[in-house]
Amino acid sequence: MPDVWLTCDISMLLRVYITDVRQLLEYNTVIWSPSLKCGVTTVEKVQRRFTKRLPGFRNLSYAERRSKLNLTTLELNRLHNDLVMCYKIMFNIIRLEFSDFFTFNTYSSTRSHLYKLYVNHSRINVRKHFFAYRVVNVWHSLPLDSADFRSLHCFRSSISNILFQ
Repeated sequence: MPDVWLTCDISMLLRVYITDVRQLLEYNTVIWSPSLKCGVTTVEKVQRRFTKRLPGFRNLSYAERRSKLNLTTLELNRLHNDLVMCYKIMFNIIRLEFSDFFTFNTYSSTRSHLYKLYVNHSRINVRKHFFAYRVVNVWHSLPLDSADFRSLHCFRSSISNILFQ
């Protein structure tokens, strides 16, 4: 049975997906971000299925569909959300205590940005997937010439241009 849409306007369908469905998938991802591959795949499957059902996109690969629709993976969106939350905590944009999550790393022998963080390590392996633990390595990998820390808007724009592995 073929997929029947009420409209064939792809831009409108995409707008509805981004404002309604993707917003639900990304709600509070700083707290619940999946760490296992099966969880990441399950969440990403929603976007895969949506893009495949759009008229004219059925025979394209997922990467081609995302490229044509100017979408990023949900995993990359979660990473961006983590970095933005880290920025907000670091620069007191939200009411969370910086010391509850991080301390500044005073020793830095690498050439990168000045905002190096340190997280106290835990003996419990479960904590390695918590926000403060998973964001630090990515935060440290932000390139000095690409990450713009002047304002939240500048930071968001700059990380959207960085290619993460």
